[in-house]
Amino acid sequence: MVLTVHHLQVSQSERIPWLCEELGIPYELKNYKRAPALAPPEYKALHWTGSAPVITDDDGKGGMLTLAESGAIMQYICEKHGEGRLFPNVSHPLYADFLYWFHWANGTFTPTIGRAAMVPDGADDGSNPMVAFFKQKRDAGFAGLDARVRDHDWLAGAEFTAADVMLVFSLTTFRYFAPYALTDYPNILAYLQRVSERPAYRRAMEKADPDMELVLGAEAPESFFKQNKSAL
Repeated sequence: MVLTVHHLQVSQSERIPWLCEELGIPYELKNYKRAPALAPPEYKALHWTGSAPVITDDDGKGGMLTLAESGAIMQYICEKHGEGRLFPNVSHPLYADFLYWFHWANGTFTPTIGRAAMVPDGADDGSNPMVAFFKQKRDAGFAGLDARVRDHDWLAGAEFTAADVMLVFSLTTFRYFAPYALTDYPNILAYLQRVSERPAYRRAMEKADPDMELVLGAEAPESFFKQNKSAL
């Protein structure tokens, strides 16, 4: 049984085919279209969470393993199929930096952007302390990230790792769901340019989302929900 990546198109599961392409490991990619905005029933049936990403693999006991959660999947693939590549261990000099940015990307940064984007129209007038808090946390995250990639080519330092694979969705495709501009962050834009030049990233996105325009520039894209309003 070959490792199978179940990819819900226009979603965070794009991380997984990109990781596999970077590692150069064999995998089968199964793409699922949204129906019309959320995952279709056959995707939700893959795992009890009903969310992306999901992989299936040989469990080594004659059966099939099904795994969800971006972080768990990425660590599993790097360690089982990638011989530890892109996932520095405790003996690696970049271990602490890698570990921080790998978990920060999905544990802090993405949720903060999402919460800030959920502020209803008219609520951002300075009178709501929770709105101000989310904005401050979001802006601090962008500023910290911009400084990090100003001084380092990649999140863990000079070496590209799974932390970069984890982060990039939040700076690109996620902007279809939480539109924002990167005009004030030239170092993040330069970082995305470096990402765009990676052959594995290009291959993965061409396979996983061939009809989606990549969001690699400064301007905020039109909301996915606005684009698909008639189908909702």
